[in-house]
Amino acid sequence: MSTHDLSHWEPRELPGQGVVTGEHVRVEPMHDARRFAELCQAFEGHDRLWDYLAYGPFETAEDFGRFANANYLGTDPMFHAIVPTSSNRAEGVAALMRIDPANGVIEIGHICLSPRLQQTRAATEAFALLFSRVFDKLGYRRLEWKCNDQNMPSKRAAARLGFTFEGVFRQHMVVKGRNRDTAWFSIVDAEWPKVKAGFEAWLQPENFDAKGRQRRSLSQLRP
Repeated sequence: MSTHDLSHWEPRELPGQGVVTGEHVRVEPMHDARRFAELCQAFEGHDRLWDYLAYGPFETAEDFGRFANANYLGTDPMFHAIVPTSSNRAEGVAALMRIDPANGVIEIGHICLSPRLQQTRAATEAFALLFSRVFDKLGYRRLEWKCNDQNMPSKRAAARLGFTFEGVFRQHMVVKGRNRDTAWFSIVDAEWPKVKAGFEAWLQPENFDAKGRQRRSLSQLRP
């Protein structure tokens, strides 16, 4: 769709509750507590996962359960469990949030991936599936990624996944008693075909050797 002529634009639909499935992963919107124990186990003992999130770490499984019940079951943010097919257990979460159907804008955030899930084909495919839902199924115009400007792993991940850096909102938030300058990134609908092609090429079996190591990076495979 043209970014200039939007005379035929209509508000988009809200994301649904359907599960999206790939070769290596399922991404499940959470509407009950059945994945909470798996997530608690996946995150347990890895307190650094919570460094740049506004919550956590949690001292007990009960603490995590109370948090998850209060936060993971809403519609915005809409949290998804990331379930690799290799384990059939939830090993991470990501949320679609600040959903703006009128303007076709949506953000992906609250990302927390267990060490077991990080830097795997399942993790990358989970993002590809969520991005495809936003652009291909729902027809949104803009997908956003925001993070603490000091969170270098998150900024590197955004660039790897095809987002464009847009700038820093200085003194944007106070999180855990500290200032947060927020780095903003986006993918817009005109860029999505190139980003999608990169995902598709990267996920091909021939891009991995016998030990599962990538032959070419995701950024190298974006046309």
